[in-house]
Amino acid sequence: MKKGVQQIMLGTVTSTEKKALETLKAVKRSGYDGLELNRFMIHESSLMVRLLTRAAGMPTGRGGKLDWHGLLKETGLEVISLHVDLGSLEREGEVIAREAESFGTDKVVITGMYRFDYGSEEAVEDLALRLNRAGERLKEAGISLLYHNHNAELTQVRPGVRAMDLLLSETDPELVNFEFDSYWFTEGGADAKMWMKKLGSRMKLWHVTDRGSRLSGPAMTPILKSDSVELGTGNMDLEGLLETGKACGLEGVVLESHKNWIKKDPVKSLEMSALWLKERC
Repeated sequence: MKKGVQQIMLGTVTSTEKKALETLKAVKRSGYDGLELNRFMIHESSLMVRLLTRAAGMPTGRGGKLDWHGLLKETGLEVISLHVDLGSLEREGEVIAREAESFGTDKVVITGMYRFDYGSEEAVEDLALRLNRAGERLKEAGISLLYHNHNAELTQVRPGVRAMDLLLSETDPELVNFEFDSYWFTEGGADAKMWMKKLGSRMKLWHVTDRGSRLSGPAMTPILKSDSVELGTGNMDLEGLLETGKACGLEGVVLESHKNWIKKDPVKSLEMSALWLKERC
């Protein structure tokens, strides 16, 4: 099973070729096989994209100026998958397929839908249709399409049916599969292991982080604010999730946390999480 790091973790420590090289060497030394790249981080992104991601706690950095092919080759890291937005994929499908191929990956992942109504059954059915079409175009180029969830997909489109249910039933398994983010479904109150079982063999990649708090004890109230934490230091049943994923034929695990890193250092954070992964993957 491949182990990787989501590029969004590295935005603050890949601002120059030198810093990026040092960071990627640390990723490799920690035992990871590769990175999951974001297309908006390997090309010059607009000011709006940078502002939106920073506001969400995910600074993209200025990696669009760097030679990612060269950096990956020099450090011996592979590309596990390439994150893109659906609109770009619909407009530039062939270009994106060639770009994925140039990085040696056969997986393109939809990052999520911006300002999308997951409570509308019609909108979600239309999304499934768009995903099928995009997946068909990529399949012709030898590339697989995966969909990455957040917590919005838990929205009910009608009683007892959630947006994720529709995406699972209305997309063609030959054209669309999934990269499951257990943190966001757990944060949304769902049983992540149950959803892994629902996805079954269609879950090709697993986005993993732990969930907990940095606070050592209550100040004014015993209620703690949860956030992402290093693997094995939080309250998620990562062992159970991993075993469930393995039973589903999981192909890769991708670490992702946006902030709340130990000592405010993403490299120290991914190194700590690597210790948990080394023992189990």
